[in-house]
Amino acid sequence: MLVLAYVQQLFTTGWGQTGIPLVETGKQIAEELLAYIKESTSRMESIRWEFRTAQGDPYSGLVAIADELRVDAIAVGASEHAGHRMFGSVAVRLVKTGRWPVTVVP
Repeated sequence: MLVLAYVQQLFTTGWGQTGIPLVETGKQIAEELLAYIKESTSRMESIRWEFRTAQGDPYSGLVAIADELRVDAIAVGASEHAGHRMFGSVAVRLVKTGRWPVTVVP
């Protein structure tokens, strides 16, 4: 089974009232992703898939989903943020965890 996951990063410090619209935006993004996935997979009935969402740190969210579902492997997109070269991206952190084979997609 293919599991597709979206983790909405929450910014709590210094956001005050802005935090509520960000949560709503994250929900809207998740709904749009789910609609896109459903449309894209409608022609491929043989593919079993599931869509999961989480909130918080993307690395921790993906690890929690992977642990809960006892996944065999993880595929994740490569980060395009320059700061991740210094501090490590979600993909690099997942690879370093060493608990699953990780495929990083450019």
